[in-house]
Amino acid sequence: MYTIDNLKQLRQQTGVSFTLCKKALEQSNDDIDKAKKILTKWGVEISLAKIQKATNEGSLFSYLHHNKKIGALLELLCETDFVAKNTDFQKLGQQLVMQIASMNPKNVKELLGQTYIKDLSKTIDNLIKEYILKIGENIKIGRFVRYEI
Repeated sequence: MYTIDNLKQLRQQTGVSFTLCKKALEQSNDDIDKAKKILTKWGVEISLAKIQKATNEGSLFSYLHHNKKIGALLELLCETDFVAKNTDFQKLGQQLVMQIASMNPKNVKELLGQTYIKDLSKTIDNLIKEYILKIGENIKIGRFVRYEI
């Protein structure tokens, strides 16, 4: 069983659907930390299942550093135009383009393996998998470029 307060808290902290939060809390005996770990595991499993789905939609993201000497452009892909307009997808795109400007990865593989600058406990690959779980669609990095003067 789970408490409504813990369900609300887990939902607020993760952004994952109430249904998945409820299942995770039931499996973890209402322990929020254990439920987060379960959701992370499910995120990996769900993202592996969704990885085969075509990503023909998406958005472009840009970042220009305050000194006007570093900038980046990113093509972030998803399955539907609806998700491309989703605020969570837009947030992910902004986080990723800032990562690119800050860490200067040479290619997508290197970017996915980098530690996320805003949370050192996760990689960019983990971050994207969290958003796949939250949004419910496959998300891929298309292309990116970084400029520096």
